[in-house]
Amino acid sequence: MTYTLLKHLHVTTVYLTLALFLLRGFWMLIDSPRLGQRWVRIIPHVNDTMLLAAAIGLLVSAWGNPWHQPWIMAKIIGLLVYIGLGTLALKRGRTKARRISFFMAALMAFAYLISVAVTKQAIPGVL
Repeated sequence: MTYTLLKHLHVTTVYLTLALFLLRGFWMLIDSPRLGQRWVRIIPHVNDTMLLAAAIGLLVSAWGNPWHQPWIMAKIIGLLVYIGLGTLALKRGRTKARRISFFMAALMAFAYLISVAVTKQAIPGVL
């Protein structure tokens, strides 16, 4: 696969990840039984697997060792934070108030990931 194809796949799956997270978050807010449907538990993981595969492909083809690219390490750490917060928001938060707080924090982590990707700076706004 070429760099351009990998980048388009990566960006597309990023949009799908956000859309699916927002949809599942909405369903969590309204206590929808849809959140427990089988496809809702499977499709996000399939998409996120494709997202990660594209990211690894981009890393290998364009930047090599992530230790030499601080913004890539920031994205990896930010991704782990987003995953943890997302799990607490959609599954593991004990109260609805906590799940809402974790949901908002996960969205902030996602926004950070996007800003790092766009600026290629570990601390966006700092050149």
